[in-house]
Amino acid sequence: MGDRWALLVLRELGLGVHRFNEIQANTGAPRDSLATRLRELEDAGLITRRRYCEHPPRDEYVLTDAGTAIGPVLRELRIWGETYAR
Repeated sequence: MGDRWALLVLRELGLGVHRFNEIQANTGAPRDSLATRLRELEDAGLITRRRYCEHPPRDEYVLTDAGTAIGPVLRELRIWGETYAR
């Protein structure tokens, strides 16, 4: 959960971005890295996939309750970064 791409994915989902291509565009993550991170976050119970199109099959990603609960931590990290990591 603590690597760069995972944090950016959680940020995007918290902002309402749910689709792979949009997450990739907003984070700049390489496709393979993003796919791996999404699987890991799903395995950790922080996100879940839901199907939004059957033909062709397409999924979007949403935060679980555990993923939503990490929101305040991400906000504090952003505030810290804006204050001290310039």
